[in-house]
Amino acid sequence: MFVRDDYRDYITVEDEKGNRKDYAIEALFDMKEESYALLKGEEETIVMKVEGEEGNQYLLGISDPLESEAILDAYEIAVENAQDR
Repeated sequence: MFVRDDYRDYITVEDEKGNRKDYAIEALFDMKEESYALLKGEEETIVMKVEGEEGNQYLLGISDPLESEAILDAYEIAVENAQDR
């Protein structure tokens, strides 16, 4: 069961087959001059690219699983290093 809390923002993502899933926005971050959103769902955590200008932004899926994994790994390393300070 996907438990919501009042301290997070939530979005619904629709895949190419029309399936809809709810995700909590865990983090928004920049890496290599790109912006990303870390989304946590009931069964998975995904990274999506943030496109557009402020006020007119949208999310794009990352089709390359290796790229997505590398971005997620880099984010986790950055969080761990920030906690060690």
